[in-house]
Amino acid sequence: MTGTTGTTGTALGAPAERREGRQKVTGAARYAAEYTLPGRAHAWPVPAAVARGRVRAVDTSAALALPGVLAVLTPGDAPRLAEPDDHTLAVLQSPDVPHRGWCVALAVAETPEAARAAARAVRITYDTAPHDTALTEDHPDAYVPEQVYNQPGRLQHGDPEAAYAASEIRVDVTYRVPPLHNHPMEPHATTAHWDGDRLTVYTSSQGGTTVRSVLAQLFRLPEERITVVAEHVGGGFGSKGTPRPDLVLAALAARHTGRPVTVAHPRRQLPTVVGHRAPTVQRLRLGARPDGRLTALLHEVTTHTSRVREFVEQAAVVSRVMYATPALLSTHRVVPLDVPSPSWMRAPGEAPGMYALESAVDELADVLGLDPVELRVRNEPDREPGSGDPFSSRHLVECLREGARRFGWAGRDPHPGVRREGPFLLGTGVAAATYPAQASPSTAAARALPDGTFLVRINATDIGTGARTVLAQVAADALGVPLDRVRAEVGHSDLPPAPLAGGSMGTASWGWAVHEACADLASRLAAHTGPLPAEGIETRADTSGKADADSPWARHAFGAHFAEVAVDTVTGETRVRRLLGVYAAGRILNARTARSQFTGGMIMGLGMALTEGSTLDPAFGDFTEADLASYHVPVHADVPDVEADWIDEDDPHLNPMGSKGIGEIGIVGTAAALGNAVHHATGIRFRELPLTPDRILAGLLSEG
Repeated sequence: MTGTTGTTGTALGAPAERREGRQKVTGAARYAAEYTLPGRAHAWPVPAAVARGRVRAVDTSAALALPGVLAVLTPGDAPRLAEPDDHTLAVLQSPDVPHRGWCVALAVAETPEAARAAARAVRITYDTAPHDTALTEDHPDAYVPEQVYNQPGRLQHGDPEAAYAASEIRVDVTYRVPPLHNHPMEPHATTAHWDGDRLTVYTSSQGGTTVRSVLAQLFRLPEERITVVAEHVGGGFGSKGTPRPDLVLAALAARHTGRPVTVAHPRRQLPTVVGHRAPTVQRLRLGARPDGRLTALLHEVTTHTSRVREFVEQAAVVSRVMYATPALLSTHRVVPLDVPSPSWMRAPGEAPGMYALESAVDELADVLGLDPVELRVRNEPDREPGSGDPFSSRHLVECLREGARRFGWAGRDPHPGVRREGPFLLGTGVAAATYPAQASPSTAAARALPDGTFLVRINATDIGTGARTVLAQVAADALGVPLDRVRAEVGHSDLPPAPLAGGSMGTASWGWAVHEACADLASRLAAHTGPLPAEGIETRADTSGKADADSPWARHAFGAHFAEVAVDTVTGETRVRRLLGVYAAGRILNARTARSQFTGGMIMGLGMALTEGSTLDPAFGDFTEADLASYHVPVHADVPDVEADWIDEDDPHLNPMGSKGIGEIGIVGTAAALGNAVHHATGIRFRELPLTPDRILAGLLSEG
């Protein structure tokens, strides 16, 4: 077991401090809405007030009469765009309204306050149409998608229905996860500026290279005429993984007015315009022998998508990774509805899918009278169940065993509902975790300078994960020099292109290119004699053909979560007392930032389990929890002692650093561990998130 590797802050794996930390805490770091360009104006979107229909007329007279108002863009007069691949970006291009909150006008003014007042003064007349926002398992429009991200929508091995029916032990349960929202600290914002036919945008995005290519396509421009700056990004959790409407609206308004324009979405607009985690209804059927070995696993997911673009929350894919079974069904059904478009949210698919799967495994352990840790160990596969490929590394059993030891699991009373402390019922729970280990092609440049320092340049994005610091550590390790001699530049499209920060593959992708560029530079320096030229010596690396090459290995990170809760029988409140996560995620590149990522994901999983949830109003087609007063993310008082650690894992089949992504696995399984702990405390199985006091009290009263 290791917590840190090294103490100097220079070795790869050492707990080096974030390089931009002082800038952030002192306010020196500039975010997208903070670029005060000369003559800058501000724009405010006008969201559609109907669930479905068409704009018949727009009255802008009252808005344009207000002081400081420069323009109001409408579907009838906004600049025309090329048709996008992602139709959520086709803003102000048509009078059609696909869902409530869709942008139907954009007010531009001298100040944010004037723009907001103008937006409120715009009068829209609609022709409404019938709408449908209700997700049901028997919806007539449901279909099985061909693909869910990069996997088939349906996968089957053997005859799972027959195997389940013949099983001696059977569990048939359904779990529900509501819509969830990303809510990063920095809302989505873009400042855009045109200089002739050259466009510069300062945007809050997880991928500046992607932003550049999308803008080039939309505005029919060569990419070299577009500059994208995303130097500091205040979180995203996936919602900034692909371009959002603020980017397009800012560029449209700047072109229309001839001035720099900032669009900063107010938080109340975020649920409808930047994506959300789609709700899921998940039926799990587990068949087993009396010794606990699975004979059948069926995981059937129903979820929704919008009519604007298809996005499927791939919650059933985890069943293709976790447990050995001779008969497997993992399938999705998606219902297109008149709802805002769902999109990426931290561990899309894996987070809700592992909540359902790991809760069902816990229920099976109850039926069998087996320890939940032991049941998972007994069903450990020797190959990936879905693909049949060998694992590049898999140390889930070690994580479970080590977590159980550290948590004191052996002293746990297996009987639910027996531990009391005054009005509190106490319980503990466990769940496994998994997330794929991936990488994408990237480019990077490394330069040795005459003063003995080094510069690494790559258009990576630091969304609060410490990417600058870790990439500098990768470079220092490859160069064999102290960390303080290496500087890293990220977040600008003039830098060598790189993929977005998403899918827990940012550092794995960028670090691969940085390592190769620096290893090449080290070789050139070893052969160089005499002083360096004034401009230094530079090398470049491109991992195309390597990072995206087919692999014969199933590559995943794994982990185990342990939780202890106290359930108040008077108020129904659940208090988390302890959370422990133990992970096997390849080589840890920075102990400090890694622990921050693991614990951050665990806290987000705590919110998913206990406080976070959203509902779609069927009459208005709108999310009712549209701000942080009604959508409850965990606060300090909700968060207990959270401990995250890892085991040493050497996986030679990943990348030159031997690292796996760690940004998302922390949220995967946490909700299940907490739900299992609540069951252990109360003896009642709750199968719908979040586990709010009203649900807990209703369960306690019905059992009492």
